[in-house]
Amino acid sequence: MFVVIFKAKVRQFDDQYSQTAQRMRELALTEFGCLEFNAVTEGDQEIALSYWPSEEHIKAWKQHPEHLAAQQLGKQRWYEFYSVEIVEVKRSYKSA
Repeated sequence: MFVVIFKAKVRQFDDQYSQTAQRMRELALTEFGCLEFNAVTEGDQEIALSYWPSEEHIKAWKQHPEHLAAQQLGKQRWYEFYSVEIVEVKRSYKSA
């Protein structure tokens, strides 16, 4: 399993951002094999964690036309700065 860690400094959010974010989450979970998707915003900082079964799933998601358009809007309008890290989960624990 892999985790994509998206961190951003927010420039501004608007209604289009909320709609786009919801659509991207739906697509990731329903069409690209994303296992779980969580995002948190505090002040001007946003962190999103998405869990994927393979790097191939992540690559397909990254290249989807709607996602590419959302990435471009993010760069132009919504984010002052962002970073993406992809990590492989070696172990995972959960409480009962």
